This record gives sequence, structure tokens and C-alpha cells, in this order.
Amino acid sequence: MLVQSKQGSPEPFLKRLFRAFQQRSIKVFSLLFAVGLGLSLAISACTPSNSASSSSAPAATPAKSVVRVGYQKYGTVNILKAQGGLEKRLESLGVSVEWTEFPGGPQLLEALNVGSIDFGHTGEAPPIFAQAAGAPLVYVANEPASPASEAILVAKDSPIKSVADLKGKKVALNKGSNVHYLLVQALAAAGLKYNEIQPVYLPPSDGRVAFQQGKVDAWVIWDPFFGAAQKATEARILADGKDLVANREFYLAERKFADQHADLIQALIEEIQKIDAWAADKPTEVAKLLSPQLGIEVPVLEQVARRRNYGAQLIQPDVVAYQQKVADTFFELGLIPKKLTVQEAVWTPKA
Repeated sequence: MLVQSKQGSPEPFLKRLFRAFQQRSIKVFSLLFAVGLGLSLAISACTPSNSASSSSAPAATPAKSVVRVGYQKYGTVNILKAQGGLEKRLESLGVSVEWTEFPGGPQLLEALNVGSIDFGHTGEAPPIFAQAAGAPLVYVANEPASPASEAILVAKDSPIKSVADLKGKKVALNKGSNVHYLLVQALAAAGLKYNEIQPVYLPPSDGRVAFQQGKVDAWVIWDPFFGAAQKATEARILADGKDLVANREFYLAERKFADQHADLIQALIEEIQKIDAWAADKPTEVAKLLSPQLGIEVPVLEQVARRRNYGAQLIQPDVVAYQQKVADTFFELGLIPKKLTVQEAVWTPKA
């Protein structure tokens, strides 16, 4: 059966039927949508909403019952641990202290990166490598420069007489540690490029074994390992950090911990400053206090204490500028994968 369309042409029945069904479907959909919208609004009106209060109320700072502190073989933090002042300070806040020792700064900051510690201390290079790797660290404070506390050592009977003689030689060091920058600067001052030596990356204990067994030609190391090696092996100092590097000790924290617990950061730094004030002119007392903890003879530790400077302070612009120079140097050498802005990792207490 054919019918006439409005234009006067015949229109198939099935086509006309489909068009009618389509129009009806639109009306049904509109009706269902209206009913659904009304039902949704009715439910919303009957359901309590916390959105306004949650957006306006400040987020509660999670309670902290323990501060996890990472430390190395030597430094103000070791004295702090030995004297127990931090535990007494935090006890009134209902907070205990958990201590974890690490062989070097890179290992300590890896623990901070994975959330195993909240606070720790390292030399100048480890934070650069850690920041380049995306670790959520912040610089909190630093000790004064102590360039004489690290050195490049050679065996007492080694034919190597100057840094220039290291060309083509095997040099042991803890990769990413403070002595990494010392080696770079010493080589540059001697007219050598970093790729003109054979770096052998070893933690301090393995580095000493390799050095004593003659498997490497030189060892770049920091105190107290430096002092202990001098005593045990009569190693010669090829060069120390004087006129080459600052060799500052930094106090670093996990960013979220620092932001959420500024009171604990303040307590940590104040207790560190108290220790520094006590230790500055007491190298013998420091050595006697730390000798049982470190397993190093008092005369060695006394020498180590005399080579170090004390006086923790919050991070200043000149220190940031120096760290930026270290970061730029490592980037230019291809030792870190990207250019860094050190200032982005400097902690600023929130008002």
C-alpha cells in the first residue's frame, strides 16, 4: 500500500512507520529523563551532604608517634644519639626515636625515598643524585664547610705523587657521596677529565678492602673512614678538600614529614645545635663518647673531631648557590640525567 507524502510523492509504509516510532521514542526518552532527574534531585535533597564542611575544614595533621632518624658512621647526629637528648626532648610530645645506621649518604637517602626514614644527614653530593632521581627530600639545615674531612688516599709506597698521576688509574669511591664531587674537582684542577680515570664504585667497607689489597690505585673517602685508614695503613693524602670543595654536612627530611611536622623539625635542629655548641671545642670528649659506638680508637676520633667544623644553621642562599654548582657539574658530566633547580628542594616552614 502506498500513501502520498506532503510533497505529493508516494512514501513506503515501513518508512512512515519507522519515522512515527522514532518520534514516539524521543517523547518516551524525554519523559524518562524528566522522571529520573526529578528522582535524583529528591534523593539528593534527602541525603545529608558534607561537601561544604569538608572543603572548608582544614585537614587534620596525622599524629606522629615515632621519628625515624637515619645516621652514618660519624657526625653530630651520632653525638645526639649517644647523649640521648633528642629522646628526652620528644618524650614530652609523646614521640619516640627510631635510629637506623647507613654506610653512606646515597643509601640513607634511598631509604628516605622509599619511606623508611623521616630525617637524616649526608654530604653535599647525595642530595643532588637523590633529587635527580625524584626523591621527595628537602634540605632543612647544614653544618659549616669542613674541607679537610675528606681526601684522596694512596698507599704509602705508591708511585703516584700527584692527582695528575691518576690518569688511567683505578680510583675507588662511593658513587653519589660527598667525595664524588671532591674527585671531580681535584681531577679538573689537575687538568684531567673524569673519563680519564677508572672509577670503581664501592661503599666504604668494600673500598677499604680493595685499597688495602691493592686492587685499586687510590681511594676517595671521608672521615672517620679517612682517619681510620690513615692510622691502620699509613696511607698518604694525595689531596684533601681544601681549596677544592666545601664538604658541608646537610640535614634532610622527607618533604611530607617536614610539612606536616614542623614542630618536630624545629626540635631536631635545636637539639643538633645544642650538640654542636657542646662539641665545638671538646674533640677529646667527643672522641671518648663516640669510640664505643663506632668501634674506632679515641686518638683517631680526636683527629677526626679536630678536622670538622660545628654550627648547624638553616639553609642560606650562598649554600643553595653552591649546591646548584655541584648539581650543574654532575649534569654536565652526565652523572645525573637532568638539570636540577636545587632551590625547589629547600624547605620553607609554612606560616
